[in-house]
Amino acid sequence: MRNLLIAGALALAISTSPATAALKVGKPAPDTTMRLVDGSSVKLSSLRGQVVVLNYWATWCVPCRVELPMLDKYYRIQGKHGLKVYAVATEDSVPASKLKPLFNALAISPVRSIGGTYKNFDAVPTNIVIDRAGVVRYAKSGAFDLQDMNEIIVPLLQESAPTTAP
Repeated sequence: MRNLLIAGALALAISTSPATAALKVGKPAPDTTMRLVDGSSVKLSSLRGQVVVLNYWATWCVPCRVELPMLDKYYRIQGKHGLKVYAVATEDSVPASKLKPLFNALAISPVRSIGGTYKNFDAVPTNIVIDRAGVVRYAKSGAFDLQDMNEIIVPLLQESAPTTAP
């Protein structure tokens, strides 16, 4: 019973945290700039037309250590269909310099920092999925499994990219 109460309190804290409160499923994703480990920057708005997954993880998180390689493999298969996956390590993970061997092995893009609404999440793993039109379609804590990815991401990959006005 005690564990159930703790889990409920944690879920309430996550669902009402300032970072997650600004993300509303079905609403446009707030724009931000991601600084990648390789030194480049990517504006979230520049990814319109792609399905974007922001995966928040930590080196100490056991479910993250299972999910991250699975996401990477999924991206290697689905990337050609318009999927982009970004791995956002939490600040309490080991320094990026110590993760270099991992980052070199990943096809997904490791993020050094991200700002605005996307800066602080209270639980890892957390996944945010943004559709081709830039709308948040999924935002929850908890690890993806293959079935989750197929149910959430594949239908979005099958949607047409929005057309831009001339």
